[in-house]
This record gives sequence, structure tokens and C-alpha cells, in this order.
Amino acid sequence: MQTSSWTLGTRDGAEVVVHRHEPDGAVRGVVNLAHGMAEHARRYDHLAEALTAVGLAVYAEDHRGHGETAGTEEALGHLADRRGWALTLDDLHRVTLRARADHPDVPVVLLGHSMGSFLAQQYLFTFPGEVDAVVLSGSNGPVGPMAEAGAVVARAERARLGSRGRSETLNRLVFGAYGKAFAPARTDFDWLSKDEAAVDAYIADPRCGFVCTSQFYLDLFSGLRVIGQVERVRAGARLDTPVYAFSGSEDPVGGAAGVAALLEHYRAAGLTAVDHRIYPGGRHEMLNETNRDEVIADLLAWLEPRLQ
Repeated sequence: MQTSSWTLGTRDGAEVVVHRHEPDGAVRGVVNLAHGMAEHARRYDHLAEALTAVGLAVYAEDHRGHGETAGTEEALGHLADRRGWALTLDDLHRVTLRARADHPDVPVVLLGHSMGSFLAQQYLFTFPGEVDAVVLSGSNGPVGPMAEAGAVVARAERARLGSRGRSETLNRLVFGAYGKAFAPARTDFDWLSKDEAAVDAYIADPRCGFVCTSQFYLDLFSGLRVIGQVERVRAGARLDTPVYAFSGSEDPVGGAAGVAALLEHYRAAGLTAVDHRIYPGGRHEMLNETNRDEVIADLLAWLEPRLQ
């Protein structure tokens, strides 16, 4: 695997760092990887190794306010002063265009985890037909009233703290409930994985687990509200796009119930090629779970026929 990084040109001039992993041999396809909230793309280097081993190039941006794109601790957790969600979605679009220019005539897959999966859900109907398949890890179906209520709190916190203020209230609203299902827990992040080493690495990483800004949360809740509108999916998506959703049964972000809600959402929208897998006992980060090798093998098996 050959790894390099470059800076993406964006709509508003922000500099977004993209990590590119190329196989040593011929490229059979491309995976555009969208990581989750309060983490970064290099946490998925082990996945990139597995994907490049079967001939897939991997493009993985550090989202705005994350990883090397953030640059400084002060910039962590802030997408933009306005329209951050739309700008981040456009960044993913530009990465796909670059990947297609680098590797024409091969399939492109969008793989999103957690917040990245919500961006991928919106990508599906905002840029229909641009990717050949979508993979959703640690995702959820429509959250409806929660997104509305969250947006109300986020607006209030932005008014109180400013758009770049960091709200412990919002942080508890989003993350506080996740750990309760695993109490008494060894750490505040046991909900991520049963693998203690993976959890400890996350906690030790200064680019993970930070508190995001009030504007970030308003962007997030706005995005969640949009992707829950079934008519938007029905009207915008290419309905035969292959979609694969996988989750741990104990994932507090979505889990088995969340994936069931997502499947019903997509059935109502008319999507015709949606597959899923639930891993019993798994938590939020199945790609960092104790059975990650099984999860990645299942992902590769699902991808294989889509690469033909």
C-alpha cells in the first residue's frame, strides 16, 4: 500500500486534507471513506490496508474541524461559521470527482461511519448516481423529533456561547446517554467497542473525543432533519443504488433498531438494493470491534460483485 496526502480545493477556500491509499497493483475500484464525529481518517488505516490488498484505492478526507484539516486544537469540532454540513457534503463530492479523474472507468463506493454515514445518506439523493454503491457503518434511520429538539437547543447554545463556543450541554445531550447502557463502565467511551485497546487508543488520541462547537451541532441536527425526509430520498436518489448497512446490535447510536428503522425508511422511499448485517453484541465501531476481521471480510464479500 502506498499512502500520500494532499489538500482539496473547496467551495469556500477551506483547506481539507485528504489521505490517499493506493494498492501496489492495478486499481479495481475506489472507496471514498467518510469518518465519524470527533475522530479522523487515519483511524481507518487498517481498513485501507485490507481494501488496497484487493485492489481498491482509498480516499479519506479529514473533515472540516477534524484531524489534519483542523490543524490546531482550537479548530477541532467546527465545520464552518455557516452551512458547515452542506460544505462538508460538497467536500465529499469533490473527493469523488478527484478519485474518478485519477481512476476513470472503475466503480466508486462511498463508505461512511457514524456522522460520515449520515453525510453518505444525504449524498445518496444530493448526487444521485455519482457513486456506484454506498456503505453505512454505525448508522440510524430517521430521528425526527430528536433532530428538531436538538436544533432548538443548539440555537440557544449558539446564542449564549457564540458559534464557536463549546457546549457541554449539547455534548451531554448527544453522548451522555450512550454510555448508560454499559454502566458500570471502565471509561466514558466503552460504548465505542468491546476492545479495550481500541477504546484506550481513542482516549489517548488528542484528535479524538473533543467537544464540538454549538454551530457544529446545529449543522449536524440540520443534516439529520434533511436525511429523515423520505420524499427527498424518493425524489432524488437513484433507487437501484446498492446500499449496505452494518451495525453492532448494542450500538447506542442506532443498533439493530436503528438499522431496522433505516431499512423501513428506504423501503418507503423505493430503494431496491438495500442489504444489511447486524453483529450480535457489537457496539458502535464495528470496524474497531473485537471481531473486526470478520466485519471487514463481510464488507469485502459484499463489495466484490459490485466491483465487476
